[in-house]
Amino acid sequence: MEQIETRYETVIGLEVHIELATKTKIFCGCSTKFGAMPNTQTCPVCTGMPGSLPVLNRQVVEYAIALGLAANCEINRCCRFDRKNYFYPDNPQNYQISQLYLPICHDGEIEITLGTGEEEGAAEKDGEKSRVKKIRIHEMHMEEDAGKLIHEEEGDYSLVDYNRSGVPLIEIVSEPDMRTAEEVIAYLEKLCMICRYLGVSDCKLQEGSMRADVNLSVREAGCEALGVRTEMKNLNSFRAITRAIEAERIRQIGLLKEGKEVVQETRRWDDAGGVSYPMRSKEDARDYRYFPEPDVQPVMIFDEWIDEIRKREPEFQEAKAERYRKEFGLPAYDASVLTQSRHIAELFEETAVLCKNPKKAANWFMGETMRLLKEKEIEPERLEFSPKHFADLITAVEQGKINQANAQKVLAKIVEEDIEPLAYIKVQGLESVSDESVILSAVEEVLSENPGGVAEFLAGKEKVFGFLVGQVMKKTKGMADPGQVNELLKKRLRQG
Repeated sequence: MEQIETRYETVIGLEVHIELATKTKIFCGCSTKFGAMPNTQTCPVCTGMPGSLPVLNRQVVEYAIALGLAANCEINRCCRFDRKNYFYPDNPQNYQISQLYLPICHDGEIEITLGTGEEEGAAEKDGEKSRVKKIRIHEMHMEEDAGKLIHEEEGDYSLVDYNRSGVPLIEIVSEPDMRTAEEVIAYLEKLCMICRYLGVSDCKLQEGSMRADVNLSVREAGCEALGVRTEMKNLNSFRAITRAIEAERIRQIGLLKEGKEVVQETRRWDDAGGVSYPMRSKEDARDYRYFPEPDVQPVMIFDEWIDEIRKREPEFQEAKAERYRKEFGLPAYDASVLTQSRHIAELFEETAVLCKNPKKAANWFMGETMRLLKEKEIEPERLEFSPKHFADLITAVEQGKINQANAQKVLAKIVEEDIEPLAYIKVQGLESVSDESVILSAVEEVLSENPGGVAEFLAGKEKVFGFLVGQVMKKTKGMADPGQVNELLKKRLRQG
């Protein structure tokens, strides 16, 4: 494998389809909501009925412009739609309205940050070097999605659901600038981040709102000419994409080493089997017989419209993380984690300001909040609690009004029900026991009840100390501050 790596170079480009978060479809008023009963969100337009005419959704154009600006693209001031003709059961019109000749965006680039190393172009960050690479965007174009085929496991037939037919897509076509699966995943993660910050898509691979087709070829190291490429489909997770790239790279290198040719084709990835297999020979534009779409007028985009959309552009992740480092004094890692989700970042920022303790707020968000999200399978964007409630809880902990263990229980209620924490703590009797005399009384009881444990501790067996602390906490029904218990118990044991 060492020789293979040095002799051959992998070249990768991506075609990424992003489903836009509009409420209605691109050319009709049908809902785009995910998960509805099959064929309940359709009309004559999105099912291709004769005589029906498409009307372009303005929001689709605005989302496309916003995404293009974020990816440093040129915006075509006049773009138009084209018909892509093909026959398939999930395509009710027997053509797809897309853009070939005059797409809305072209010639952009986004930067990805890769693992640390000594590579040329590495940027210093927190004492380490991260490799920054630019991935060029060939074009972005608007188009309509097709329906969805449902293949029955038992039986020799398939069903078709046209709910997805007409859902608006942005297809983002990269240049073949990626060389490894790591670069591909970093590029896709960056696209997801941009889309989510803009609010143009949730980019859920598992629901099909983001789909990536991998175009891959290999060539001998140092060779300028590109090899014969294949396109891989059915990649519905970053793990599947990574595995498919590695398998296809090895397959193509194996063919070349045997003196065989790589065939240009579309291949379907079987993630369960870890292999791909041919679907069809790769088509080009001629096979689709493109021609200008007669039922949709060209779109004129004026500078004023672009400027208006640019003004609404949010503070993106990199800028936000950098501001958190400077404004809140957070480490780079904390700032990066907290800004992965725009919604989490906004909740954190408001909480940090209210509790006047950004570092503590960061610790609570990165620790308990993230744990709860994972445990309860809640998406970050679905968090709806009041930052003031979270800030009040953090302040209560810092003031010793509630201990850490009970505060975690209160946070769970805030996440689930957005309860007012101070009132809840009082009603549930969760206030910390801070009266030193009460804690000392519990300490004395524990020591008198456990003379053997005391003797072991005094004999040098310090592990028993944890047991004694636990007994004191039990006496105080978990309401004492563990730090205060530790301090008073140690003091009393030293007294003999």
